[in-house]
Amino acid sequence: MRLIHTSDWHLGQYFFTKSRAAEHQAFLRWLTEQVEIHQADAVIVAGDIFDTGSPPSYARELYNRFVVELQHTGCQLVVLAGNHDSVATLNESKELLSCLNTRVIATVGEDLSEQVLELNHRDGSPGAVLCAIPFLRPRDLIASQAGQSGSDKQLALQEAIAAHYDALYKAAQAKRDQLGVPLPIIATGHLTTVGVSTSDSVRDIYIGTLDAFPAQAFPPVDYVALGHIHRAQCVAKTHHIRYSGSPIALSFDELGKAKSVFLLDFTGATLNSIDTLEIPVFQPMQMIKGSLAEIEKQLMQFTDGDATKPVWLDIEVATQDYLSDIQRRIQTLTAELPVEVVLLRRSKEQRINSIEQQEKETLSELSVSDVFERRLSLEADADEQRQARMRTLFAQVVDEVTSGHHAEDAAQ
Repeated sequence: MRLIHTSDWHLGQYFFTKSRAAEHQAFLRWLTEQVEIHQADAVIVAGDIFDTGSPPSYARELYNRFVVELQHTGCQLVVLAGNHDSVATLNESKELLSCLNTRVIATVGEDLSEQVLELNHRDGSPGAVLCAIPFLRPRDLIASQAGQSGSDKQLALQEAIAAHYDALYKAAQAKRDQLGVPLPIIATGHLTTVGVSTSDSVRDIYIGTLDAFPAQAFPPVDYVALGHIHRAQCVAKTHHIRYSGSPIALSFDELGKAKSVFLLDFTGATLNSIDTLEIPVFQPMQMIKGSLAEIEKQLMQFTDGDATKPVWLDIEVATQDYLSDIQRRIQTLTAELPVEVVLLRRSKEQRINSIEQQEKETLSELSVSDVFERRLSLEADADEQRQARMRTLFAQVVDEVTSGHHAEDAAQ
């Protein structure tokens, strides 16, 4: 039995004004090729198929096209909901996709048998039993009780999650006994466990008051396919509890390690191997840090770059100059280079120094753009992607207001 474990596709992601559609399309095409090359019997997607609960139409089209193309390979597909996914969105095509060798598990139901799936070899014979567990919400498992302390709530929720896994594990054992074949039992999950390495693009999940689920609380299954963390890794020094990570870099701080999916090979109930299938880089991205002079030197590496595939840059400048001045300088330096600056910011130390200096300035000394950048810098550590959107919207508003004033002057 061969399985591919992947997760956190985030189809439809809006990345600093850039669409990831081409990258996602290339990844899904590559994944289909890997299924064919390695003759995988099943693909498990452990949550966050989409980036938002209301994905754009092109993201839904990518998802549906992949299901159709995978159908031709004879490989089974299991889709689990993540915290970014809408239960309603995934369920709207659930029955239709079930006719295309695809099982969608969007939420926890009262009938545990719906979450215990039989995974088959391509010839139709039983190959594994899957405890298909999506992102768990508190209301799925427990009822709120008045008078509970924070620690009591956390303990109650942790115990409820562990009990849910244990119940499904026992149901999977019963199904395996019923089949009468030595099969591996696999579990899925979309949550944070203790001791993992996250990235900027991962939103913290707090299931009620529970911030992380202990790895030792998972039942003794043969493999746990996890989603939510975007860096591929084993959990708590185990070999069989893993996050596959996202297939493309969803933030600039994810560039340090290659993206991949895991290929599992079982003989009977024995896990023979877990191979890492490295995903090609479909969109070059790079971070550049330093003074303006240092950045200018680093930009020289792109003079002989491939103009057909511009590199997306995150530039962090160590200077106290106004951000508008920095932007003009960077635009001049990169004008003839095969790059696109999708994120430009001052270093954290410079932002702090700039705030201290701003306390001595008066409003009359600043332009409209300067005032906006001063206010935006107060949120510099919050969400860089949100700042990029705010800059774009602000520029549009200023342009509209300026155009309106010009029209009034012309009329007078």
